[in-house]
Order: sequence, then structure tokens, then C-alpha cells
Amino acid sequence: MEKSFLIIGAGEVGLAMLNSLYDYQANHEPQLQIGVLVQPLADSIAKVKNNSRFVNIRVESLDLVNESIQNLIAVFKKYDTVICCSGFSTGNGMQVKITRAVLDAGVRRYVPWQFGVDYDKIGRNSAQPSFDEQLDVRALLRAQHNTRWIIVSTGMITSFLFREDFGVVSLAEKKVSALGDWQHSLTLTSCEDIGNLTIEILFHQPEILDQVVFIAGDTLTFEEIANQLKGLFSTEFDRKLRDIPQLEKELKDNPEDVFSRYRLVFTNPGVSWPMLETFNHQNNIPTVNVATWIRKNLLNSML
Repeated sequence: MEKSFLIIGAGEVGLAMLNSLYDYQANHEPQLQIGVLVQPLADSIAKVKNNSRFVNIRVESLDLVNESIQNLIAVFKKYDTVICCSGFSTGNGMQVKITRAVLDAGVRRYVPWQFGVDYDKIGRNSAQPSFDEQLDVRALLRAQHNTRWIIVSTGMITSFLFREDFGVVSLAEKKVSALGDWQHSLTLTSCEDIGNLTIEILFHQPEILDQVVFIAGDTLTFEEIANQLKGLFSTEFDRKLRDIPQLEKELKDNPEDVFSRYRLVFTNPGVSWPMLETFNHQNNIPTVNVATWIRKNLLNSML
């Protein structure tokens, strides 16, 4: 198996991916070659180079937005596997640009930035226009046979659920807002589990190729989320239903608000799947459920 890996991005998911790759290297594959592509900013470069864990890491410094595809190709050609963790923050069209560069570089395996919902099931013209670009990426990958690909579907990143500006769980106001219906469910996965499971998938034998692989830390209804918060914090949380007509009105009244788009799109089918159907369940790999994530990341700081 080829043993050179490039992680694009060193944000929350990118760092989790790097940590998991270094853990795997320490336990299984001492000869891995690992690189990371970051913005040409002193802070971005230092965050990686000053991390004592990342021994012998190759830092590729490129501005994804303004760099030519030819220069991206020149970097990508050095690696057998490219894992994109740049997220949506790089702007419209960037995931297609990166994917085209990966394909033109002849990279053997590509894990695109698809760490989210089941975009095939949601389909085009949803409330979140950036999801259409995710489908464009899938179309590019499926239309060719030179670069092998793996899409890792994770559901919502667990930490996103607890953003106050997302408007679903407010710890400050002790309030939970259900999107669409109290029995509607979300699949949630922590960044650490996204990193760990993606690396497990890449090294799995027999090799997994040209597939959408579903993982999950937890799948819960909004009612179950509210009940867990009540039990963990030993206090009532105010419960508010934001049904689909209300969410559609909120988006119509504020069409530029990205969180209004996310709240509406997460009422769709395709944002959750049963734990029994996940790669981690089928391979007996433990993951962090929502209650455990809350205890570790929120509960101690609130008490």
C-alpha cells in the first residue's frame, strides 16, 4: 500500500486527522510520509511546525483560493492519498477546484471534504446552496476511474450542535429548539472520531474504494437530545419546536443568514442513519456518543 498522505487544512478536523494518522503510524506503519497543506500565514504554519507530535511532517504552504490549479497539481502529485479537510470556509467553488486538481494530478486515492450529511439523499436545490457543490464533487469522482475515492459521511459535527449561533441548543438560555419535529433525528460525530474512523477506513483490508462510507458517534432525535441535556445538567431545558413553515419564513426574512439555511436543511431526510449501518458499529470500533462528548467538553466547565 502506498504510504504518503497529504491533509489539506489544519483546522479542527484537519488536526484530528493528523493526530489519528500519527497514532496509526506509531502503532502500525512507522514508514508513513505525512504532509499538511496550510495557508501561507505564519500562525497557520507555526500551529503545525510547533506541535511536537508532528515529527518529520512536510508543510506545504499554499493559498487555496488564489493559487493556480497547476501549482496545486504540483503539490498533490507528491502524495498517494489526499484527504481534504479545508471545509466550506474557503468559499464557493473551492471543493470543485481542489477535486479537479487532485484528479489532474493522478492521485491514487482521494477523500474529499464530504464529512457531513447524505448529499445524494438530500439532492439538489436544498436550502443550503453549498450542498449542490458537494454533489458536483461526487459527479466528478464518479465520472472517472483513475483516482480512487472514499466519501466519509459523518452527519453533523457534534460541536456544531452546541453553537449558540446555530440556534438549536442554547446552554446560556437552557433551551432546545427542535427542527421540524421532535422525533426527527440527527447523526452526530466528534472531530476526533472523524479522524480516527477515516484513518481506519483508509487502512481497512480488504481495501475500501469508490464508496460512500457512513460513520456515527450517535444518532438521536431532538426529544432524546433534550432529555439527555436535562439529565446531564440536572435542570429543565425550555423546549421549542421550530416547524418547517417557521424555518422557511425565517430563511425568507433573512436569506443571507447561513444558520437559517442550515436549520432548514437539517429537517431533510439524509441527515441521520442508524448506528447499526455504520462502519464503526460493523467493525466494533467504539465512538464518543453525545452524552460522553457533553461530559468531556461542556459539563465540567458549566458546573
